[in-house]
Amino acid sequence: MKIPDIKTSRLADAYTMEHEPISSVDLMERAATQIYFWLMRNLKSKEVSIKIFCGMGNNGGDGLVLARLLATNDIFAQVYIVHVSDNFSHDCEVNYERLKEIPEVPMYGIFSEEDFPKINDNDIVIDALFGSGLNRPLEGLAAEMVNHINDNHAIRIAIDIASGLNGDSIGIPTNPIVRADYTVSMQFPKMAFLYPENEPFVGKWEVMDIKIHPDYIENVETANFYTTLDVVKPLIHKRGKHSHKGTFGHALLIAGSTGKTGAALLASESCLRSGVGLLTTHLPKAAMLPLQVYLPEAMISPDKSDDCFSQVPDLQPYNAIGAGPGLGKSEETANALKRLIQEAKVPMVLDADALNIISENKTWLSFLRERTIITPHPKEFERLFGKTDNSQQRFELQREMSKQYNIIIVLKGANTSITFPNGSCFFNSTGNPGMATAGSGDVLTGIILSLLAQRYTPEEAAIIGVFMHGRAGDKAAAEKGMEAMIASDIINSLEFRVKS
Repeated sequence: MKIPDIKTSRLADAYTMEHEPISSVDLMERAATQIYFWLMRNLKSKEVSIKIFCGMGNNGGDGLVLARLLATNDIFAQVYIVHVSDNFSHDCEVNYERLKEIPEVPMYGIFSEEDFPKINDNDIVIDALFGSGLNRPLEGLAAEMVNHINDNHAIRIAIDIASGLNGDSIGIPTNPIVRADYTVSMQFPKMAFLYPENEPFVGKWEVMDIKIHPDYIENVETANFYTTLDVVKPLIHKRGKHSHKGTFGHALLIAGSTGKTGAALLASESCLRSGVGLLTTHLPKAAMLPLQVYLPEAMISPDKSDDCFSQVPDLQPYNAIGAGPGLGKSEETANALKRLIQEAKVPMVLDADALNIISENKTWLSFLRERTIITPHPKEFERLFGKTDNSQQRFELQREMSKQYNIIIVLKGANTSITFPNGSCFFNSTGNPGMATAGSGDVLTGIILSLLAQRYTPEEAAIIGVFMHGRAGDKAAAEKGMEAMIASDIINSLEFRVKS
């Protein structure tokens, strides 16, 4: 799913009106109907008190259409029109006149703070004040209205985007912005939804398909995408009847050190569970027995050291290499990692202590094989590339570093972002807070390594690996609960069938 910027998104309506063709007021009807359907799916009862706050532009028009549609189902919302300008937009005015023909729906004008209605904690508040067209902080009556909407415990639902929030950037907490519990967005996600700082203003969000012209969706240019099952499904390789182990590649995992054998075990198992034909795990001698007992399907390449990674094995047999889980940061390991970076001729994924070592030797970044995948969490990213003031700056830095070093950066988080050397980025749709648990990153490394060995491109391996990792985490959370799940639950929930 594409994530165009707000300016580009707004051109979609004009294109659709010209090429479908459809009138603007009918397109508004179509969009608001999707909001209505969403609300009816989520309402637990018709016996609710709904207050719709409308501006005088097209976002307000959406709210007026919604009120009319609710009335057809005997739900009579109270509508409040906030007069922040002298005139309605054309489509808003058309729907204002239409709603006037339904006397059961009360409409009130708000011209000053004295007109503000009481909002009860059990109300449902619909924010249809400004939408995505706003590009400056709210002030005056509009700002006071937003503060009033926020000053209660009512459920707040934003149409398209919370009023006061810029769709392309991070909201400033001191600015008046509706604190939405739910955001129902039109056709495209907004970049603002993906920044952690905006969670208080966005809440849970969902995109409604309002049937923007398919040619526009197909041809509109953007560098940002949202990974859904529809994106991943076509990428999955079909297995031929006459396939064999060699068909699905031989992976080399370099992992483990004293006290961190578990990371090697988790990454090894997730690699095998993700479809690789053969896996060899290179690890310290002391970790050989635990791996053989825990995972007999894995072959072992013993290091000369009992305690750490200190020598690069013969790399010739392998289709892909993964390194980092539980490696430690000893001098021997750092030297061996440097040799690995210099000698590797196949796709590679680096994580955890491999990244921590590189962060202390930043010149090595320039020697990484092109399209190497690195999978830092935010603190590891900071150690590698420097501090930023917020997640938006960090994201732009991530994009620039992928371009500068010709690498793929998987920045782990709530919507894990994957940036590519061409400047494009995919944000992930799967996963949950229960995955913030020890070993979860090791599992991801194993999945991506497996896909690389199966000859997926590095771009495909990153996108599919992150999506399937999160999908397994969602399944584990549903079975165990987010508090109870551990990294091995993610492995046990891995499933690469994509029928639904």
